[in-house]
Amino acid sequence: MVYPVQGLFLPKRFFITSGSAVSPISPLNAFDAALVKAGISQCNLVYVSSILPPDAEKVDALEITPGTVTFCVMARMDGNPEEQIGAGIGWGWIESSNGRHYGIVAEAHGYKDEPAIQKELTKKLQEMAKIRNMKLTSSEMKIECLTISKNMYGCTVVALIYVPWELEEATRETSKRYRLLNNLQEVIEKPNKPASRKIKL
Repeated sequence: MVYPVQGLFLPKRFFITSGSAVSPISPLNAFDAALVKAGISQCNLVYVSSILPPDAEKVDALEITPGTVTFCVMARMDGNPEEQIGAGIGWGWIESSNGRHYGIVAEAHGYKDEPAIQKELTKKLQEMAKIRNMKLTSSEMKIECLTISKNMYGCTVVALIYVPWELEEATRETSKRYRLLNNLQEVIEKPNKPASRKIKL
């Protein structure tokens, strides 16, 4: 399938991570501790909506440089002492009859256990495919649940992290027919030299 418009921020890889934690101080501290458990507390997280590029690939969790602006889809649930909380993310691939395909991501959270979260995610992914008139060809889930102890605040997080990308990866062609920012690298490397080709947006 040909996609005539592409963007600079086109991630290629992603990973899934999760964490649960409690804190006697505040819900914010419980959230921060959950991010530590998930291995992403050092990132400047930016929440985005729920679409995966057609050629995106899932990889093992990576350690990201502290301070990096990092895009993610996150499910989060905060709770008080003795509450049961849960959060989860489901992701899958959808395809149309004419070969168009890409990935979708759904989030769920609440005062729920793992089966309830799983059921909710399944329905959400199916509905997301349905309203696009596309078929859900495969799906996976990651769910995190926690029963909070007495005198504690709690938090569960599950995140799909878009791996920060290099320029070459961000400007790749997912279609051979169309080019996007085809000489941006040349402009950046040699800013005083006229570009050999016009940048087509």
